[in-house]
Amino acid sequence: MPKFSISVCPVCGNTKFRSFLTCKDHYVSGEHFNILECTGCGLKFTNDIEPEENSDKYYQSENYISHSNTSKGLINQLYHPVRRYMSERKRKLIEKISKRKSGSLFDMGAGTGFFLNEMQNHDWKVYGTEKSENARNFAKEKFNIHLNTPSDIKLFDDKQFNMITLWHVLEHIYNLNEYMEQLRRLMKDDGFLIVAVPNSNSFDARFYKRFWAAYDVPRHIWHFSPDQMKILGEKHGLKLTGIKKMPLDAFYISILSEKYKGSKIPFIKGVITGKISWLLSFFDYRKCSSLIFIFGKE
Repeated sequence: MPKFSISVCPVCGNTKFRSFLTCKDHYVSGEHFNILECTGCGLKFTNDIEPEENSDKYYQSENYISHSNTSKGLINQLYHPVRRYMSERKRKLIEKISKRKSGSLFDMGAGTGFFLNEMQNHDWKVYGTEKSENARNFAKEKFNIHLNTPSDIKLFDDKQFNMITLWHVLEHIYNLNEYMEQLRRLMKDDGFLIVAVPNSNSFDARFYKRFWAAYDVPRHIWHFSPDQMKILGEKHGLKLTGIKKMPLDAFYISILSEKYKGSKIPFIKGVITGKISWLLSFFDYRKCSSLIFIFGKE
């Protein structure tokens, strides 16, 4: 079966690219993948990867926490309390943006359902999609939340949702423009789309280069910067109304990056680098490891 290769930039339509980095899949396969950069808008993307129908094997690891809910290892143990804290932060952000204490919410790539459970417990009517069958089963058994498969997005009604969220999901999506059109279709006219992605122009991305954990090849196909997210939204009739920082991500990503580098003290070095990234982001959001983009309909 032919590889998934990019011939046209999905953001700007340019057809010329240059080599950027070669990165290793540290999570599952140990394979190396090439990241190219669009000479037009600067979008970086992982090229020559398995087609979507063969991609599941790169997610089949008990260490992939968003699907398995594992507590194995120090980094994953730290992830659990941070996730609980961030679920509450996300809810409060949504309430502030929407000026609502309840409504209809759709979460794409909902994982094991922890965020949707937080919203459900605060009077929101929740829906979601998730690729992993194990994660869908976990959400159903633990939270009684039914998650659809990604292809089921077409079954939802036009203008059904007040809020649509993608927390570190857009970078995984093969048919980027097709899904952006679907997401816009599902938004109410006064609704919002919230997209969180790693920032490929962040301090820690530039510092760690090929060891930066948020490249996460080949699972992460697209490696966005703020400029490309704005262009992508406008392409689909969406107006960027705000950008929020996710400074805690820098600590998790930096610790993991130090591990990939083979550091003898990854936790200590990662915390130091994460703190530098966190401090720099106070003065320039473009230095932040991950960013939240808030879109409304134009």
